[in-house]
Amino acid sequence: MSIEERLTAVLLEILDVEEREITPTAHLINDLGASSVDLVEIVAGVENEFDIDIADKDAQKIRTVQALIDYVKQSTS
Repeated sequence: MSIEERLTAVLLEILDVEEREITPTAHLINDLGASSVDLVEIVAGVENEFDIDIADKDAQKIRTVQALIDYVKQSTS
């Protein structure tokens, strides 16, 4: 599975959205309706899925699906 597919799976598990709504330009809060609790769960889910650590200061900057993809790609390369 690609990074995008794995991230989509994490987001689908946490958020009450359709898969088609999860696009690279989708804003986690504004478009996908993530709450602050959801954001914490997303960070934890991504950390577990990819075996990476996301620093709090970095997590605060991640606002779109593409930013999440980019962060994972950078952290796993």
